[in-house]
Amino acid sequence: MAECGILYLVATPIGNLEDMTYRAVRILSEVDLIAAEDTRGSIKLLNHFEIHTPMTSYHEYNKTAKAKTLVEAMLGGKHVACITDAGTPGISDPGEVLVRMALDHGIRVVPVPGACAAVNALISSGLETRRFCFEAFLPSEKKERDAVLEELQQETRTIVLYEAPHRLKKTLDLLLEQLGDRPMTICRELTKKHEEIRRTTLAEAAAWYEANEPRGEFALVIAGQDRRDLIRRKQEEVRASLSLADHMEQYLTEGMDRKEAMKAVARDRGLSKRDVYRLLLDETK
Repeated sequence: MAECGILYLVATPIGNLEDMTYRAVRILSEVDLIAAEDTRGSIKLLNHFEIHTPMTSYHEYNKTAKAKTLVEAMLGGKHVACITDAGTPGISDPGEVLVRMALDHGIRVVPVPGACAAVNALISSGLETRRFCFEAFLPSEKKERDAVLEELQQETRTIVLYEAPHRLKKTLDLLLEQLGDRPMTICRELTKKHEEIRRTTLAEAAAWYEANEPRGEFALVIAGQDRRDLIRRKQEEVRASLSLADHMEQYLTEGMDRKEAMKAVARDRGLSKRDVYRLLLDETK
């Protein structure tokens, strides 16, 4: 029985061909087959680096059926490289389906790192990089998009999004409406001739692109919700929904003694324990 082949996830440039790595060129030259999201675009890349490996189309509309075919080839001993139209495969593209199926069949998956627009946008944004979340493109279906935006309202990590030029104005308006005005950085045409990295705010960006037509591909990096503001709002919600006595009772029923419960109530409401004690006395008069 033939030994299983390997699935290589090969990152390719997001614009500047000089970002192609030596390893990526070697792997793409050595594998038996390249599964490409956009064969018409990828053939230009392969020709530039004189790579003559056969290529097959693997995209959103054939991702499940073609993944089965590719897995069968690898089970038969063929080595396959997966590339996206630009950047790192498996990030906001159908590569994740192929990876999952390959792993389910015991096939080794090897990442070949390189360019990634989300990471490049993040590190050049000037915003916090220690903790971040990546949402790719917002869903086009309204109900799903509204659910994602509602989650992002509470997100304290830096947020990274992708957007196409024809949807940018609408997306900026939605983000401003749902998240409020926040610091952000707009990265346009990363690594390309007309690369632009603009530090701004959601309100300023929405106004700018209302007056100026968006051109190119965009990565949006948005500051997360300030934790202190989030805690303050939650405290305000608690104050509005519960009496002090009911608030105390919640903690008491969880097993806290009265002293611990009073301390917890004080923390939730931003009060001192002395204030909580005094107000509880007032409520019982």
